[in-house]
Amino acid sequence: MKKVLLVFGIVLAATLSTNAQDVSSNAIGLRLSGGNGLGGEITYQKALSGNNRLEVDLGLGNDFSDFKATGLYQWVWNLEDKFNWYAGFGAGLISYGQTGIFGAGVIGIEYNFNAPILISLDYRPEIGISGGLSGVNSDAAFSVRYQF
Repeated sequence: MKKVLLVFGIVLAATLSTNAQDVSSNAIGLRLSGGNGLGGEITYQKALSGNNRLEVDLGLGNDFSDFKATGLYQWVWNLEDKFNWYAGFGAGLISYGQTGIFGAGVIGIEYNFNAPILISLDYRPEIGISGGLSGVNSDAAFSVRYQF
């Protein structure tokens, strides 16, 4: 029985390690959103480990009088070759008429080119906690990032 468990453990570890996806150390770019987002955002991603990262986005709107800042923790999984999917959660601040706090989730897909370019599509539901957002808002986006 011990040998069966050992072999099962080795096979499971090998499977998980071959599916693990190393994310780029840093990536910066633009996130172009629709829905209830402010429009374009500057986006920065920082790898925390082999398949986890932190994303920080800053959007400005209405002649720079409104802003939206979002921080997200993400897990990244490999679908095949250079194609990944990711999911995560976070929170942010928004100044849209009045300052507010919101919680956010994210799910998306991304493609990592041989060049240091990363493109992605994501969906981000946002739940207003106080102030400028109320209820659940949807934010879908296309992003292009330079990896370094």
